[in-house]
Amino acid sequence: MTTPTHRPSDGDPNTGGTGTADAGAVGASAVRRVADDYLDSLAGWEPKAALTIGRPAPVLPDLSPDAYDARAELAARTAGALAAATPHTGADRMLAGALADRLAAETDLHDSGFTPRLLAPLATPVHLVRSAFDDLPTETEADWAVVADTLAAVPTALAQYRQTLARSADRGQRVARRQVLAVADQCAAWTDPRRDDFYPGLVGRYPGGPSGARLTAGAAAATAATAEFEAYLRTELAPAAPETDGVGRELYAITARSFLGATIDLDEVYAYGWAELDRLATRMRAVADELVPGGTVADAMAALDADPRGRLVGLPALTDWLNERVEQITGALDGTHFDIPAATRRVECRITPAASGVMYYTAPDPGLTRPGRVWWCLPPGQDEASTWREISTLHHESLPGHHLQHAITLTLPDLHPWQRTLCEVHGYAEGWAHYAEGLAAEIGLIAGPGEQLGLLCGQIWRACRIVIDAGLHLDLPIPAGNGFTTATRWTPDLAVSFLARIAGMDRATARFEVDRYLGWPGQALAFKVGARLWEQARDRATRAGLSTREFHARALRLGPAGLDVLAGALAEGAPGPGALAEEGPTS
Repeated sequence: MTTPTHRPSDGDPNTGGTGTADAGAVGASAVRRVADDYLDSLAGWEPKAALTIGRPAPVLPDLSPDAYDARAELAARTAGALAAATPHTGADRMLAGALADRLAAETDLHDSGFTPRLLAPLATPVHLVRSAFDDLPTETEADWAVVADTLAAVPTALAQYRQTLARSADRGQRVARRQVLAVADQCAAWTDPRRDDFYPGLVGRYPGGPSGARLTAGAAAATAATAEFEAYLRTELAPAAPETDGVGRELYAITARSFLGATIDLDEVYAYGWAELDRLATRMRAVADELVPGGTVADAMAALDADPRGRLVGLPALTDWLNERVEQITGALDGTHFDIPAATRRVECRITPAASGVMYYTAPDPGLTRPGRVWWCLPPGQDEASTWREISTLHHESLPGHHLQHAITLTLPDLHPWQRTLCEVHGYAEGWAHYAEGLAAEIGLIAGPGEQLGLLCGQIWRACRIVIDAGLHLDLPIPAGNGFTTATRWTPDLAVSFLARIAGMDRATARFEVDRYLGWPGQALAFKVGARLWEQARDRATRAGLSTREFHARALRLGPAGLDVLAGALAEGAPGPGALAEEGPTS
């Protein structure tokens, strides 16, 4: 997964300039002018948009109800202008298709009430406020002054989002009680001196100097504001929140379409998920037999966990393994399977307590003043792990997954700046990253049956996501004789047990995963839906005579886009809705 990042920069990485959305703005096409205007307006609320065009950025985004309304109005206005602009080149058509798709998704998510009421255990506005500090440098006094400014902005940001949530609640737009309490629990952890105590801990690393008083006051204010936000969630929002977790078919169709940038047959995707579970379980049993002849998959997992050769203990050992393995992967890929731009080649790996049990990626800032980063969020109190379980996730988040994709996209001079840094489509990005897990095995980056079992665990986990996510939200029946469970209907507790037993997860991580699916309906489809598209596109390209390397280079040069738009462009047809439907439902 990826998350947005914010840090002051010197402007667009491909122009070195500031204050303009596009180095080619003079004489730019009508489509690019529309994109320029959109990015210029968006920069008033969004730090990342401001950094992209070299404008001084707000330290945190505006989360007020007025800002949400203004963004919705901007999306509608831009969509109208884009519809009136005639694209004249392939690059124009790709930009127009990608931007139109994202504007429609933003409008649908806002109008359905999904965006302005969002609470979930991962990647909501609440988490973006907290994670804004992850990539802030802390090397100089000037860096710490920026940290102090950002700390001072936390109370306002949380108060703004509280107002947005309250207005949504007044309109009858409420998330399930489970989601409200999950975020409240996370806020409690961030402010608990016995657990995370994040803001005082951050300031505690300050070596001393003129910013000390502001940092201490800012940490105290940010902690108090987080505690107040937690109390609001528990005492005001949660009591009136609905108990029903599933969002139903109408909203699920909207969110799935928005996250994927594609219109899919939801029932076909559900059936595909079950078919993938059966296929992958068969492969897992075969690999497990190599590790423990005659044993079960659980026996093989236990043997791998007990093997001290693959066990890392202590945060330094974990961090060193991450960075060393990424360096090895980069060396194996660069110049052989991909051409990785020197400016974005490097990726750092760090461990953070910002969330529980997940690994995620943050891209380089638009000015390329810091590298892409992989963050490993260990569950509270955990400081050891088995590497066989983590290698495919590392491929997903770093190379050939998220980092490779961003490393190439951020240095493409023909892409509009909005495409390079702000066109975020879960199906495109997560689909590529999940596809990259399998690609890593194809090109020899998986070592031995232990890591092969880890790869299969990751793949069957994504298949579980499909059937759990769609099953819970759409209340779909569990097919009889499926070979995995005798239950006939999904419940959150069944989903947790299913993940723990089938994907080999610990129950705490499985619980976090299920809560995440319930909070982000349809997002969990992005991994296998996107990967299936990439696989189908590569098959078409290789049948037409392209090598795998040539296909990857061509596809990534198109830039991020919704999956329907991307499929149309890869087929050299006109991008637009329904492109995937030419070959039947895609998942």
